[in-house]
Amino acid sequence: QVQLVESGGGSVQAGGSLRLSCTVSGRTFSTFYMGWFRQAPGKEREFVAAMRWSIGITYYADAVKGRFTISADNAKSTVHLQMNSLKPEDTAVYYCAADPSGRGRPRTVLGYDSWGQGTQVTVSS
Repeated sequence: QVQLVESGGGSVQAGGSLRLSCTVSGRTFSTFYMGWFRQAPGKEREFVAAMRWSIGITYYADAVKGRFTISADNAKSTVHLQMNSLKPEDTAVYYCAADPSGRGRPRTVLGYDSWGQGTQVTVSS
């Protein structure tokens, strides 16, 4: 019943920035874990970042810590992923995910119930 749509992907050179957005259906999503994952061709989907607004906790993969920032705009029912200092290895399809039940596994794919269809991010050298 939760619908997620990603946007903001594109192609940039190494060192550039992109801001991804994920729109969430409905008015309230503050009880969700909201996560960003990415998947490159031939590889498994991997954790990027997550947050839970109710307790103000954020999570980041080591590979993106210090470069990426997850945030929320409650008024617009959106979550964002600001990506700075992009590297070619960041190239992937980025997916937004939601866990409405708070199952407590924000860093894992199995911790989420709903997924968007993804947005492509390509970083060239």
